[in-house]
Amino acid sequence: MTDRTRTRSERTTKGSPVQAAAVLVGFAFLLVGALGFVPGITSDRDTMEMAGHESHALLLGIFQVSVLHNVLHLLLGAAGMVLARTAVLARAYLLGGGALYLVLWLYGLVVDESSQANFVPLNTADDWLHLALGLGMIALGVVLGRRSIRRTAH
Repeated sequence: MTDRTRTRSERTTKGSPVQAAAVLVGFAFLLVGALGFVPGITSDRDTMEMAGHESHALLLGIFQVSVLHNVLHLLLGAAGMVLARTAVLARAYLLGGGALYLVLWLYGLVVDESSQANFVPLNTADDWLHLALGLGMIALGVVLGRRSIRRTAH
């Protein structure tokens, strides 16, 4: 086994920083998705709708959620766990997820919160959280992904 091969296999076994970030972000989304169904952590849970702005359930009393919203967090979390297997996929998850959240942020800014188009549902707190998540995920993907991919190429 050459030094180059040994280094690659050790990195695959141990994981890279971008892989660890993808796992951490994925776990956070799994946690948020699950907590969105927990009474007490989600206020007015009995008013939770499948989707749409009629859902008045609030995660932590701040972020409007629905069954669809929670399931999307669970799916995004699971994707993070699966895609963290390699540095390339972990980077793609962070960049793609970040881009998705920036689109969701823009969507939240332009959609009327009380319209049928607000199907997720979104409120002002969700909008600004989506901006922070989008920028944070992209930053992690760019900074950590560049380092990880550069190291595995050498």
